[in-house]
Amino acid sequence: MSELADCRPEVIVVGAGAAGAAAAFHLARLGREVLLLDAAAFPRSKPCGGGMAASVQRWFPFDLRPAVDTVVERVRFTWALQDPVLAELPGEAPFWIVRRSRLDAFLAEQGVAAGVDFQPSTEVRSLRPVAGGWRVEVQGPDGTPQGLQARAVVVADGSGSRLAGPLGLGPRRPRFASTVSVELEGEVSDPAAARFDFGLVRQGFCWAFPRQGGYSIGLGTFVGRDPVAAEAVLTRLLPSLGFAPGAGVRSAGQLRLWDGHHALHGDGVVLAGDAASLCDPFLAEGLRPALLSGCQAAFAIDRWLGGEAGALAAYSATMRREWGESMAWGRRMAQVFYRVPRVGYQLGIKRPTAPRRIAQILSGEMGYGDIAQRVIRRLLLRNG
Repeated sequence: MSELADCRPEVIVVGAGAAGAAAAFHLARLGREVLLLDAAAFPRSKPCGGGMAASVQRWFPFDLRPAVDTVVERVRFTWALQDPVLAELPGEAPFWIVRRSRLDAFLAEQGVAAGVDFQPSTEVRSLRPVAGGWRVEVQGPDGTPQGLQARAVVVADGSGSRLAGPLGLGPRRPRFASTVSVELEGEVSDPAAARFDFGLVRQGFCWAFPRQGGYSIGLGTFVGRDPVAAEAVLTRLLPSLGFAPGAGVRSAGQLRLWDGHHALHGDGVVLAGDAASLCDPFLAEGLRPALLSGCQAAFAIDRWLGGEAGALAAYSATMRREWGESMAWGRRMAQVFYRVPRVGYQLGIKRPTAPRRIAQILSGEMGYGDIAQRVIRRLLLRNG
């Protein structure tokens, strides 16, 4: 890694999570000079269920499987740990479980091999437009502030983004889901099954994803502003998995949910990943849209640097078409389902075709628009 004082990048990528690292890799592969910055030292842990569709492999020329912990073959749905429904996932290896500490570092390593200048432990304090590009103020490991300049910037600084708002990109008032993550070390009863329970968490759900040597547990609320009653839920959930109620390492957090169509681009700047408010408002999927947006952001920036004036607007349009149109239906489903979750479970999850449809959504084979109108109509009629 070179010293920051020597950097003369065309593009600065802020945030080395899944979206930022993916963007940096593709930009370097396209021949651009890229500086990738992250405030954390790497590798670093990050609370995340770590589930993603194996179909994301098509966006990368290298094998992602070295970063994969577990391959999920089926999904088990329950209501308050009872009334189970089991769905086999379609296709070969359709759903992967990863640890973010490994995935993010692996993507950054691929970027470095492609020519990315990766500078961890470097916090971006602010950015502003200047003649010929963007001025990025950073603070490195020694605490010394420094100014950098690049023609373009990819902002991928996560759910807690401090940069998206001042840029006037994405939603003006982001909507967040309250979450609690738990990492468990121990024996996994069914290492090929992911679990979702819709009855334990008020206006939300909890999930248990198997990984090597344990589980990644998550709890989230998706309607309203109430925090997760985590301890009451975990007291019931963890023993069902063979663990003591107090087991595991807990982390509170928030997910920046998709909440409408918004511009994700400005003049020489784009938002990607969680900073762009892309998280699925119904099933909390965040890795697939993060990787999608990181890849698409790189292609758009490359075309823009090459003189294609409309390339960044096309990026916003692509994310709307490839992700946002499905999420618009997902949000409507969430608003109905999580207000009457027991009815939703009976009329939605327990229908003969429903688990298969959810499995196809998780695997990326279909979107919410393919099923939403029928689901919402059934829920409204029953609840009315």
